[in-house]
Amino acid sequence: MNYNILVVDDEIDNLQLFIRTFRKKYNVLTANSGYEAIEILKNNQVDLIISDHKMPEMDGVEFLTRTLNICPDTIRILLTAYTDASSLINAINNAKIYRYVKKPWNINDLTTIVDRALDVHQLNNDNKELAVDLKELFSGTIAAITGALDAKDSFTFGRSKRVTYYALQTGKYLGLSDSELSELELAGLLHDIGMIGVPERVINKPGTLSSEEYDAIKQHVIHGVKILEEIKQFEAVINTIKFHHERYDGNGYPFGLKNDEIPVSAKIISVADTYDAMTSDRAYRKGLSHESAIAELKKGVGAQFDPDIVNAFVAIIDHTLIEVKKMEMVFE
Repeated sequence: MNYNILVVDDEIDNLQLFIRTFRKKYNVLTANSGYEAIEILKNNQVDLIISDHKMPEMDGVEFLTRTLNICPDTIRILLTAYTDASSLINAINNAKIYRYVKKPWNINDLTTIVDRALDVHQLNNDNKELAVDLKELFSGTIAAITGALDAKDSFTFGRSKRVTYYALQTGKYLGLSDSELSELELAGLLHDIGMIGVPERVINKPGTLSSEEYDAIKQHVIHGVKILEEIKQFEAVINTIKFHHERYDGNGYPFGLKNDEIPVSAKIISVADTYDAMTSDRAYRKGLSHESAIAELKKGVGAQFDPDIVNAFVAIIDHTLIEVKKMEMVFE
């Protein structure tokens, strides 16, 4: 691969030496100040930057720090005569430099450092591409799993996606972090995956369930955990799936947890799941209206549901329903 290197130094002789040294293997761009180099970076893809430390107007550390916003993935090397440890630590932390090279530097040693740095750069790029491929594969796996569940129960088609969207909007309203929202999204999509292990005659029964049949339904939580617990990527969401049928007052299943013993993510899924179940048509009943379902959620505050979660859900649901209907129209 033909890499682009940017060399920044206020001494012309040094720039000429770099050009002679690296031009056979790499495309070499040069700048004699940090300001000039920043303009070059705005208009060119650069794989590696070599910058002198002591330069007028803008020193090497300040320059390399500014490049983080322009080209965060570029490798940075600092040439310095300073031996003060605090200065070098500051350069490493603030400018995210890959290596610093002490002056006077040896051209052969510097060549080796540059070659190795670009190997690291290529490896980082390869790993990113692999991560994207794995994410796409992972997303495909989830889609296949949720599709299998939808196919088993035609009355709940699209349910996992709706529950997930309700949950995400609630989580955002509550101020969950990006990583927490990602885990919540995954848990929402997979929260009822254990229903695959429940007989279809029980899922689709048009009348009231017997106690034995209701016990079979409750086992879907355990089935779901068993399906997912051996897959490393699902570790973070197991507890959300395991506890999403627990109740605020401790009368839920399968463990009888209460209040703060239940993860916030599981409480959110519980409210979103219950709302969607109440408003969905089934073989044996017509779904409740939006207003009636909200009234039922409010009745369950302090008993089945955490008050803070219900309040957040009520705050977001009207706008969220509009968005859900738009999405469903797209996929019809």
